[in-house]
Amino acid sequence: MSEMLTAKDIQDLLQVDRSTVYRMAEAGRIPAIKVGRQWRFPTPQIESWMQTQGTAVSPPITHFQTTHPTDFASQLPVACVQLIQDTFADALGIMIIITDMDGKPITEFSNPCAFFTALSNVSELWDKCMVHWREMAADLSLEPQFMPSFLGLLCARGLIRVGHELKGMVFVGGVAPDNWPLSPTEIEKLADELNIAPERIEAHINDVFEMDLDRRTEVLTFVQRIANIVSHIMHERNALLA
Repeated sequence: MSEMLTAKDIQDLLQVDRSTVYRMAEAGRIPAIKVGRQWRFPTPQIESWMQTQGTAVSPPITHFQTTHPTDFASQLPVACVQLIQDTFADALGIMIIITDMDGKPITEFSNPCAFFTALSNVSELWDKCMVHWREMAADLSLEPQFMPSFLGLLCARGLIRVGHELKGMVFVGGVAPDNWPLSPTEIEKLADELNIAPERIEAHINDVFEMDLDRRTEVLTFVQRIANIVSHIMHERNALLA
């Protein structure tokens, strides 16, 4: 390693998004020096800091694999859509994933918050995610709106249509509600549901996306637009293959 690391180096090292690195630096939660408008991270201090973190350092996010590709997945140019999804997630500062109508992930998470990443290798997390996504599929409301997930964070859903048929969903999430963070009692309950130590949750409880009401409203205007882009891609692809 060089003597000074960049924010991108720290992002790759901790497997968190760039905004989380900046928030950690601003809050003094990681050794950092501001050079002009850029954050730099002294390597010796970072190495010592990581040794003291133990399990608090986020593991790489688990990549969920669907066992049986769905009809939706087979019709979708996933690599192309993943790039579009990544771009929107970075631009909006939010995490995004696309699923089929059964709540099975089609893409990988884009820009996951560090709170989610820290828990991503817990199998119970994925089970609960898919249950929640299926429940949101059953919600017939057409306009995206932020709703609490089982983690306590806010998420919203856009519907992907091809013709008159619903094919999948775009989910955005990782947003802290107004009453964040979770209370000690809520942390204990969540830890019990996920079968993990409460300390694992507490270590990253503030590593989420914080948005005021205006910003949330702005993000919501993009959710269905992203879904419509995916719908258009599927329509054009089907037309070419017909």
